[in-house]
Amino acid sequence: MSEIKQAAGTPLSASVQANVHAVNARFGSSSDLVVRLFRSDAAPERVIALLYICGLVETDTINESIIAPMMAMELPPYAEEKGDLLLESMRACVVPVSSVKDVTTLEEALQYMTDGRCLLMADGSAMALLADVSGGNQRSVGIPQTQTVIRGPQRGFVEDVQTNVSLVRRIIRSSDLHVQTHKIGEQTHSNVAVLYLNGVVDPSIVKEVYRRLADIDIDGVLESGYIEEFIQDESFTMFPTMMNTERPDTVAASLLEGRVAILVDGSPIALIAPTTFFSFFDSPEDYYQRFDIATFIRMIRYVAYVISMVFPAFYIAITTFHQEMLPTTLLISLAAQREGVPFPGLVEALLMETTFEVLREAGLRMPRAIGPAISIVGALVLGQSAVQAGIVSAGMVIVVSFTAISNFVMPEFNMAGTSRTIRFGIMIMAGLFGFLGIFLSVLFIMVHLASLRSFGVPYMSPFAPKPKKAGIWRGVFIRKPWWSIVLRPMDTNLRNPKRQGSGRRPPAQRHSRQ
Repeated sequence: MSEIKQAAGTPLSASVQANVHAVNARFGSSSDLVVRLFRSDAAPERVIALLYICGLVETDTINESIIAPMMAMELPPYAEEKGDLLLESMRACVVPVSSVKDVTTLEEALQYMTDGRCLLMADGSAMALLADVSGGNQRSVGIPQTQTVIRGPQRGFVEDVQTNVSLVRRIIRSSDLHVQTHKIGEQTHSNVAVLYLNGVVDPSIVKEVYRRLADIDIDGVLESGYIEEFIQDESFTMFPTMMNTERPDTVAASLLEGRVAILVDGSPIALIAPTTFFSFFDSPEDYYQRFDIATFIRMIRYVAYVISMVFPAFYIAITTFHQEMLPTTLLISLAAQREGVPFPGLVEALLMETTFEVLREAGLRMPRAIGPAISIVGALVLGQSAVQAGIVSAGMVIVVSFTAISNFVMPEFNMAGTSRTIRFGIMIMAGLFGFLGIFLSVLFIMVHLASLRSFGVPYMSPFAPKPKKAGIWRGVFIRKPWWSIVLRPMDTNLRNPKRQGSGRRPPAQRHSRQ
């Protein structure tokens, strides 16, 4: 990772007392600032200061690898007369610490202390040492909380960016995996790591990511969603133009396809760019199981997404304008159900959809012990009660329920949220104009999708704006066998499009029975 850039600021004093006073003043005499002054037997006449932020460091490491060695250190001849030689002896004593850095300005020292490093100063030297002793209480690596893992690695990102980078490096063990860290946020100084696979990714995409990150000017970054809204191509769209994931294997697979990953300190969610519309229908498990089963499940996702967007609108259009399209038996059954319903189909659908969205949101916000129970029982009780009271028809309850279930099929939550929002607009158009309203809505959505870009990559690639070869777009809907996936996805200008050998299945070795 790249270090913090040297910045002009207040130079450190040769007096330890003055430096300690300056640090204490900048932190406002905070209670978590620990200042320890001591003297070593090797130079008893000189004061040594150790400063760190409690909770951001490993105190055991400080005691064992810094304080204890310095107490027993030996100075070279005449070192006690020069502060810089004393500082060099201190550096030799803290060799067990993984990283030791020199600083000469107060601002740089303060910034590194908030990153979990301790500050070492000695009388007579206008320079200080920063030792990396970061640690403290952090959440351990566990199962992803937002993305269910059926088959695959059972590890998810945590809130520490260095841990998350190490999880990716455990998968891609190559020196071509480059990591560059940026500081964003005037107050939080959050670490934002950019990961890419050198030799595979398009260099222009990496430069564009760096440029957009450098243009961010904000007080603080608390989650990766802050970064996403700043650097995405189009803000006024319901469709996500960047993918987010909690799984290291998903990030590794994206890097191998020539994409760029962005990790933010304090967030377990990684950002991936560029991306396309069809990338949100892929799940990591598709490539961990048989290709025929994965293809079938992927087709179900596409069908379920279309159902979650237009199924209620189709029901409204048919029951309101196009009753002649229904078989006579079904038409009579629906007419009998709606005989006592006081609302038209559009109002009935909006009422049920709004009720279900409220129940869904309530189930998410309530305590986990009772949230699922409240949402399920609430849906059953309200639905049954509404039908018995004659407020809605039984057919509408079935349509809304199946639509909601179809929405949960999507592997990416942000794309599923898009269909939840667009559904209401298509329902209103269907209630006003019937099938014509649905057709106009779908046409507007397709035109909008074709106009989107993700870091310069067409959002509907490989279909629009210029259709590519059938062999390329066929892999969008069909999960090919691994031995036939020779090329990486061609939606980005890859420097190395080939990912494996000839693309022929290895011949099976036949064993004769003894």
